[in-house]
Amino acid sequence: MVALGRATIQQFEHYIKLNKKIASEVMVSINQIEDTGKIADTIASHLAVKITEKQKLLETADVTQRLELIFSMMEGEIGVLQVEKRIRNRVKRQMEKTQREYYLNEQMKAIQRELGEGEDGKSELDELGEQINEAGLPKEAREKVEVELKKLRNMGPMSAEATVVRNYLDWMTAIPWKKASRVNKDIKKAREILDADHFGLDKVKDRIVEFLAVQKRTRKIKGPILCLVGPPGVGKTSLGKSIARASGREYVRMALGGVRDEAEIRGHRRTYIGSMPGKIIQGMKKAGKKNPLFLLDEIDKLGSDWRGDPSSALLEVLDPAQNSTFQDHYLEVDFDLSNVMFITTANSLNMPQPLMDRMEIIRLSGYTENEKKAIAFEHLIPRQIKEHGLTEDEIEFTEQAVIDIIRYFTREAGVRSLEREIAKIARKAITKIVSEDATSVKVDAEDLGELLGVKKFRYGEIDAEDQVGVVTGLAWTEVGGELLQVESVKVPGKGKVSATGKLGDVMKESIQAAEFFIKSRANTYGIDLVKAEKTDIHVHVPEGGTPKDGPSAGVAMVTSIVSAQTGIAVRKDVAMTGEITLRGRVLAIGGLKGKLLAAFVVDQDRFDPKGK
Repeated sequence: MVALGRATIQQFEHYIKLNKKIASEVMVSINQIEDTGKIADTIASHLAVKITEKQKLLETADVTQRLELIFSMMEGEIGVLQVEKRIRNRVKRQMEKTQREYYLNEQMKAIQRELGEGEDGKSELDELGEQINEAGLPKEAREKVEVELKKLRNMGPMSAEATVVRNYLDWMTAIPWKKASRVNKDIKKAREILDADHFGLDKVKDRIVEFLAVQKRTRKIKGPILCLVGPPGVGKTSLGKSIARASGREYVRMALGGVRDEAEIRGHRRTYIGSMPGKIIQGMKKAGKKNPLFLLDEIDKLGSDWRGDPSSALLEVLDPAQNSTFQDHYLEVDFDLSNVMFITTANSLNMPQPLMDRMEIIRLSGYTENEKKAIAFEHLIPRQIKEHGLTEDEIEFTEQAVIDIIRYFTREAGVRSLEREIAKIARKAITKIVSEDATSVKVDAEDLGELLGVKKFRYGEIDAEDQVGVVTGLAWTEVGGELLQVESVKVPGKGKVSATGKLGDVMKESIQAAEFFIKSRANTYGIDLVKAEKTDIHVHVPEGGTPKDGPSAGVAMVTSIVSAQTGIAVRKDVAMTGEITLRGRVLAIGGLKGKLLAAFVVDQDRFDPKGK
């Protein structure tokens, strides 16, 4: 028991050294106690153990057992205290290191401030001042940045606000306030560049050449704002890059599809954390010149929600009378966009009227078969040969092969699908050359089944004979002209006219107008209204999964319903388009070229009406 008592006292002494909460005088008083039981009770009273463990000690009457229990408790507590000590020491060392580094950094900064110099002999703020002087800022912007620079000089370098001000000054000095590209005024060279990059598109090319001619004569003219409207794949976006090259301007593209936040255009105010200028100012910084060509792609795909309306924000950008004082929320000063040449692209004119009024609309229609063939041989095939590592000697396309690809494997206004089919053939040609040790591959019309599979579309196929109630109509959509079949059948009923085929409201109204027009001219068409009241007419436009709308199917609807009522078959080789009124007048049509191309695809011989 004596040995156990001494061991317990030594263990407690170790415990006191680790636990700073127990005074060292406690050890002196314990050494003066001679009764082993009292020693055990005194030590137990100073242990930081749970109530249940203290209760267990009280219930243990045997002194030896009590000492053993206290000894084991102290072992556990000492283990915990040792871990705590290690953690404290590690944290202390880390804090000392951090404080030392901070202290040394502050000392170094204080010395540099005292000397007024950086490592290269100039202070950072002096360098910023030089950049401001070289930026060519206008008066308003110059006054603003000088105020901000003065603020920055009085701020601590480690403050959060100093970082915000520094970022602002960096943006203000990085934007091209006075740097401009030398615009190409050689009209002949510009036309050659445009013709080399794109086939056709004469309207756009003529407009660009006209702009360069006027600029050459007047020496100064605001950049035009053009809107290229046309189906996908006709070269609107790539034409923007060619125009930049032809005019000698830097090229910047901004995709507007899906943009719903007004701040994407005008930027965020500096009060927000992580604020930045809008995409317009970011694009100007990227260009590095104040007169780039700025392409706003897919402007008709802009959206709006609770964050604002980006299309309204673009009104200021695209207005020649206002864009010389464009103000970004982040910059808070006017920026001149009047020297920028803005070109926008769209698949349709489905955009706000005020925005459309600010742009010069240039329509790009779909390509004809001959144009697609020329584009394939002049641009698409050479590009795919180069991209796939082939040479002109290794692959050869016959003219009939390209024509058949256009007719039977693509149905589009542009040439994207055509290029994909050519790329597919190029890949198969490489595989054949590598695996079969062939020196070259000649692609003929007969080989297309093996290379591209089963024909995807029909060409030049119409109904074998004239049919009652079946009329061929023509429509224009965002992807070009399309053939529209209208079918009508007469069944016993109560004189009602119904329609199916996923038709839009305008097309349904065309059917109603056609119904009442026919009733008003029933005698002319030889229709007995008494018998007509006992029959129903059902009008259907096939391909029910495809949405259809527009007024130009009116004349086809009238012809189809009259044919069903009278039993007279409609000529299969006649394609019709035009809006019809209640008085029977056929109104002018739009999208004429696209509709003519659709008629050409199915080899229609007649197209009515001729008037537009």
